[in-house]
Amino acid sequence: MCRMKSVSVKKLTSGFAAFCVMTLGTSCSEAKQNTLTAEESASGWQLLFDGKTLSGWRDYNGTVLTQPWHVVDGCIQAKGDGSDASGYIVTEKQFENFELSWDWKLSKGGNSGMLYHVVERPQFAVPYVTGPEYQLIDEENFLEPLEEWQKLGVDYAMYLPNKSLMTVHPQGEWNNSKITFDNGHVEHWLNGVKILEFEAWTNDWFDRKNSGKWTNAPEYGLAKKGVLCLQDHGYPASFRNIKIKELPRKNREAVLFNGVDLTGWEAYGTELWYVKDGLLYCENGADKNYGYLATCEYYDDFDFSLEFKQEADGNSGVFIRSFIEEGVKVNGWQVEVAPNGHDTGGIYESYGRGWLIQIPDEKEEILTEGDWNTLRIKVQGDNVTTWLNGEEMVNFNDAKIGTGQGRIALQIHDGGGTKVAWRNFVLHTL
Repeated sequence: MCRMKSVSVKKLTSGFAAFCVMTLGTSCSEAKQNTLTAEESASGWQLLFDGKTLSGWRDYNGTVLTQPWHVVDGCIQAKGDGSDASGYIVTEKQFENFELSWDWKLSKGGNSGMLYHVVERPQFAVPYVTGPEYQLIDEENFLEPLEEWQKLGVDYAMYLPNKSLMTVHPQGEWNNSKITFDNGHVEHWLNGVKILEFEAWTNDWFDRKNSGKWTNAPEYGLAKKGVLCLQDHGYPASFRNIKIKELPRKNREAVLFNGVDLTGWEAYGTELWYVKDGLLYCENGADKNYGYLATCEYYDDFDFSLEFKQEADGNSGVFIRSFIEEGVKVNGWQVEVAPNGHDTGGIYESYGRGWLIQIPDEKEEILTEGDWNTLRIKVQGDNVTTWLNGEEMVNFNDAKIGTGQGRIALQIHDGGGTKVAWRNFVLHTL
């Protein structure tokens, strides 16, 4: 209901690779590279590469830098030893809304990229299944045919630039690229000219995501913040003047349920999710397994309230900052919705630690089974506070939750016999 990087490349010979490394490094030391003007500093720009060290960068999903990158004459340089499965380095800091500018130069036939909003979790082996990519490639000298969605300047496998606006300096010379990401509005620039713009998370965006390269990458492009990532894709590539200016977040009220259909949601599993008489229902199906209904978008910091009525059993829940790991498994933190005596409003981790905090016994009577209850969940940073029918149930801080991000998801428990109605969804982003 929501509206491959697979380019095969031939490895360079060792002699040619050495030649590329040498030639890429010889012209990096031009005057005043990797610095900011006084005006840039005053307006909020910051350098992400100091021209001397790899400070501020580390392996994807790692804590230190071990991937084949080094500094040569004021350039951060991919050695060309990477592959589709390795060779990615990321910033230590996450970014949300920004202008990002960098200079780049590729070896002959080179292939690389700049990714953003990259999510790091052990379940994601490579960054491109989570973060969009500004493609960098030497089209003229690339050894194999390219699809249009694999060419220079594209939003990889999603949106194509206007080729008539593109001026590309010859291979071996420096080019400048820029990405603007402003609360979902995206622009790609090349050598001072805007070549592409689109809106993320629109019906058109989801249609593209779900019908092409990313069909089997459910978390692709959903994160609203993440690390930046440079790619060593088997060819030497050099970068300099990497700088970023952060832009403000615009808070908004989101309509999660329209009372008519499941627009904006994705169902996982075979359990039943349907709308009847303006209410959203979850009900066990024939398989009697776990089932989930997850938002198509990520919501990280928010104040969310909804009403539920447990028509039968009522063992359910609301996941926060969750993601789809595999099959029907949702991975994240659950605010419990359950029959009396089973900690409605408590917080359970679906992997690893189990119960993080349960409600006091004297608060069990706040739940009214068989009638409407109001659940409110406020998530901000590492804090989660829940209320049931206006009474605070838990107020909990957790560092692991603080680093998480993801979808909101409703759950139905396995075992059969469960039916829950939901209504009046109101969400304010923070």
